[in-house]
Amino acid sequence: MKTELISKFLEKYGHEPTANYFTPGRVNLIGEHIDYNGGLVMPCAVTLGTWLSMAPNNDNVIRFKSLNFSEEQEFPIQTRYTKTGPEWYNYPLGVFNEIIKRYPLTSGLDLLFFGNIPIGSGLSSSASIEVAMAYALNNYFNLGYEKIEIPLLAQKVENEFIGVNCGIMDQFAVAFGETDKAIVLNCDTLHHEIVDCNLGNYKLAIINTNKPRKLAESKYNQRVAECQTALRQLNKEISLHNLCELNADKFAEYSRLITDPIVLNRATHVVNENDRVNLAAKALNSGNLTEFGRLMYASHQSLKDLYEVTGAELDAVVEFCSAYEHVIGARMTGAGFGGCAIALLKKGQEDDFNKKLTDFYTDRIGYAPTIYISEIGNGASII
Repeated sequence: MKTELISKFLEKYGHEPTANYFTPGRVNLIGEHIDYNGGLVMPCAVTLGTWLSMAPNNDNVIRFKSLNFSEEQEFPIQTRYTKTGPEWYNYPLGVFNEIIKRYPLTSGLDLLFFGNIPIGSGLSSSASIEVAMAYALNNYFNLGYEKIEIPLLAQKVENEFIGVNCGIMDQFAVAFGETDKAIVLNCDTLHHEIVDCNLGNYKLAIINTNKPRKLAESKYNQRVAECQTALRQLNKEISLHNLCELNADKFAEYSRLITDPIVLNRATHVVNENDRVNLAAKALNSGNLTEFGRLMYASHQSLKDLYEVTGAELDAVVEFCSAYEHVIGARMTGAGFGGCAIALLKKGQEDDFNKKLTDFYTDRIGYAPTIYISEIGNGASII
């Protein structure tokens, strides 16, 4: 891919890049919709991702081009930027806006992006682009950001520049991922532990429902608000910084304070899902993939019934997987409302799984899914 990207860069800009970078996408193995509630999540990096080639220019402009999108744009070097619309280049532009507050640019830049993460699928294409840009600028100009600062900066861009109230998980996972490892991340403290993720005789299947979902336009922000409502009501009698400070027993004691049954459902999912992450880490550490798979199914059921973020497409995938003998666990991953599901699929069954799931899903939904088999890969890096 690097050779092809260099060739395309030369074609578009008339000179070769001076630096090349890769940042993965991510899947969250378990622990969904609790990152913004201060909970534990278990993401891993995948081998799909974002490639970025760059070189300085003498024109005092930043040029954004992509092999995935027709929109191209250039901006003069200035002291601040604002979001200009829905176009893809707003994600890296937001990174520039944040970095120039501390480090004024000393030259213009020519940039070329390429990604093979399905857009709007829930594999964190936006976080991958943001971290790629932040990592590249930090490395290229030797800005001195610590590694932990890169995902925090990218999250701030997503929250304040793009306008999506996401937590830290996506940006952290694509920055800190390791091959054949999962990350148990405390989204409140950013304390994290690396968990061996030896899938043995199984592979990670990623099933794109091909129903895109745009977070800023979905009910994602509504779920954030509902959790904040639950927290305010609980704080009438106890002092909590976030919902995931409660375990299931403590929550049962105080859940009467939540007066809206829908808000109660949301909070119930959050507390129980946080507990499932701890159980999943224990299962992986002991090599108990069967138990890990059971927890994946339980997570999806909670996201369907209590959090209401799955939908017919994701439910169809998990329904098929639960009846397919060579899958031991499946669930939606990401924010939901479309996007992707993941499954633990027995090695050697990829073609059979692809055909049978595609037939089932197409008959149920009316169009086909796209299925990827991914390795668990590294985080942001120079290539």
